[in-house]
Amino acid sequence: MPGFRRASDEPVPSPASAGPYNDLVSRRAPLVAAFVILLPALSLAQGNARRLTTIDAIRQFPSYYHLQNVLVRGEFVDDPQRPRLRSETAEMRIVLDNTPSKSGLVEARGVVMDVGRLDPGDPRLGSYNDTHNADNWPKPGEELLLRVTAVADAEPAVQPSVRALALEPWKFEGQTVTVTGNFRGRNLYGDTADAPGSGKYDFVLRSAEAAVWVTGLRPRGKGFDLDVDRRLDTDKWLEVTGVVRRKRGLVSIDATRLALTQAPQVRTVDEEAPPLPPAPLEVVFSAPTEGETDVSPAAPVRIQFSRGLKEPTLTDHIRASYVGTPADAPPLVFKTAYDAATRSISLQFATPLEPLRTVKVELLDGLLAFDGGPLAPWTLTFSVGTR
Repeated sequence: MPGFRRASDEPVPSPASAGPYNDLVSRRAPLVAAFVILLPALSLAQGNARRLTTIDAIRQFPSYYHLQNVLVRGEFVDDPQRPRLRSETAEMRIVLDNTPSKSGLVEARGVVMDVGRLDPGDPRLGSYNDTHNADNWPKPGEELLLRVTAVADAEPAVQPSVRALALEPWKFEGQTVTVTGNFRGRNLYGDTADAPGSGKYDFVLRSAEAAVWVTGLRPRGKGFDLDVDRRLDTDKWLEVTGVVRRKRGLVSIDATRLALTQAPQVRTVDEEAPPLPPAPLEVVFSAPTEGETDVSPAAPVRIQFSRGLKEPTLTDHIRASYVGTPADAPPLVFKTAYDAATRSISLQFATPLEPLRTVKVELLDGLLAFDGGPLAPWTLTFSVGTR
């Protein structure tokens, strides 16, 4: 069977150990701050929460951060022609949304836009449209833009925390730290863009809007034994001790000790308005690829998505058939398996496909991302070989 290939021309980062095909979303306005009880069920429902991240991570995973609300640390570069925000390791272009810049280290809140994924003239691009048009429009992943909606002075990160590691990992890289966070399994809720691929027990630790990976130890110990693939376990909180690592824009803790702990009782929610609807869900890989020929009759079909799926919506929203058959002909029978770690599905047909036939796989309206984002229309056709 051919290797797992991309279905689009967007640059995609190298895969993690979860598999060869491993790899939200709106503007927000000021509102009155509110207090909420930090219950796990509420935490899991916040699909549109702002991501605390770095410019380096955004550049590494543009499709993941496209149209997501983020908070990053950096310094403004005073350049009227090309204003930028610069961090310790990278920089990106900005549009100041009627927001005055500040000197020194700041925390900038805004929306990430992969310009190549938007149409020329899109009003969300603001002043960027003044210097670019359809003739010189960038490709996906080529030009990233942060539309800044708020700026605040950054308080120095002295004590390690999940928040500090997510915003300024370079300050703690190589150091042994102890932090507390919510166990989120093997990225079961799409808290990070990718997996470090260090081992089969890697898991995400999240606190408020920040998340890091934990590697090196299986999540079990005195009074707990957690399953990285089970959402029921994500109501647990852990204290993690280990060495901070950073690679491909991903922050991880190489753990030496894990202990069960209690969740904080209350946290403050920042002054933000409800988000706009989440961005559409997209297919980023498929195997076979569109138009591929001589596909093995026994080969499965694998499809990877830009974000994790709301798994129940897979039911009755995938159809496979032979091209040219009557409209009332029964569809092909297959089993569907979903891998949350790689955000992908695999279709295994009940019987081998008929040789020299053309197969059409359709992902239908109603299939949703975990944050409720609808699937952009997608169809795959390929031709079956003789063996």
